[in-house]
Amino acid sequence: MADSSVADVDANALLDEANSTSEAQGEPKFTLELNQDQKDIREWVHGFAEGVVRPAAAEWDEREETPWPIIQEAAKIGLYSFEAVGQFWADETGLTLPIANEELFWGDAGIGMAIMGTTLAVAAIFGQGTPEQMGEWIPQCYGSADDVKLGAFCASEPDAGSDVSGIRTSAKYDEAKDEWVLNGQKAWATNGGIANVHVIIASVDRELGSRGHAAFVIPPNTPGCEQGAKVKKHGLRASHTADVHLDDCRVPGSCLLGGKEKLDERLARVREGKKAKSQAAMQTFEASRPTVGAQALGIARAAYEYALDYAKEREQFGRKIVENQSIAFDLANMKLEIDAARLLVWRAAWMGRQGHKFENAEGSMSKLKAGEVAVWVTERAIQILGGNGYTREFPVERMHRDSKIYTIFEGTSEIQQLVISRAISGLHIK
Repeated sequence: MADSSVADVDANALLDEANSTSEAQGEPKFTLELNQDQKDIREWVHGFAEGVVRPAAAEWDEREETPWPIIQEAAKIGLYSFEAVGQFWADETGLTLPIANEELFWGDAGIGMAIMGTTLAVAAIFGQGTPEQMGEWIPQCYGSADDVKLGAFCASEPDAGSDVSGIRTSAKYDEAKDEWVLNGQKAWATNGGIANVHVIIASVDRELGSRGHAAFVIPPNTPGCEQGAKVKKHGLRASHTADVHLDDCRVPGSCLLGGKEKLDERLARVREGKKAKSQAAMQTFEASRPTVGAQALGIARAAYEYALDYAKEREQFGRKIVENQSIAFDLANMKLEIDAARLLVWRAAWMGRQGHKFENAEGSMSKLKAGEVAVWVTERAIQILGGNGYTREFPVERMHRDSKIYTIFEGTSEIQQLVISRAISGLHIK
């Protein structure tokens, strides 16, 4: 019979040797531990969320107005700036951006979106623009600490939400003036109409469907670009959402992200029947899904923590309610689902940053799971608080309202399931 202690020693020796070899070859050991920079950023954002955002959350939710003073406070400490987003993105693991979003939205989702809504426009410029366009337009999305500005990404339309191929906003090129003329209506635009810089997804060739789309920057104070109706929402009420109307809105040729030569080459490939890269709106959404999932996680974690603390203090029938299995098991499952969703978000963020293709729609998986978890966890939090949870005197009611949008925007849960099913089957599921 083999000596088990010898076997253990041999196994440990082999493991140590393998780790030493990996380190010598420059390959890091697998770890889920955050590095010091990630921990520092998490604590920095959490401190702002706890000290500035959370105390103001109920007020701005009731006011349903853009919390300009809070955004300015974020700008003063460097959190609302391209430098901060650039620092988050520079993390080669891909984890810092979702970590920062989770902490900020733990403070409050409405204010969090007011601060982070600009990032979607920045992502579009960064992902599709030339270096010159990035240098010109991204700083104008943020302004300065003394004069903060906003950016808006406008893709959805009244008749084109999940079906981006239905976009009818048109962009026609006026060769004589080297200008693009945009006409149409955008809906559900975060910061729409109040932004300094708008990024518009428009069709340059409607016959090509979504493959005929392009992204355009609308500079500040451009005639023909105006705010339409502001949306009164169920949740995220501190974040401004409105329609944007484009009426013979003329922009210089340089406002086409990526440039006309690149667009003409792409359209020519499509017309020849060759495969083109992802169209403009979907490129932005694919990159943002893990971050959106992290926002949902922040809401879910906030509701779970509040419900846990409440259950440990609240007494009924002579004991703390957490001592009841039904409550304790709910809390256990809430924690389980949050942690499972976070692992999916982190995996997708890491894959995206490393340039790994989402073979099984891992980005969609992360957003789908996190959104569904946020809705479920916040609903359970209300149930644990009972009647108190249903009132606006306690924050879980607001968290529940805020969570619901995460099963709807940037691809509904049904659309995410469609994307995943197509990826795993290789079939065009309808």
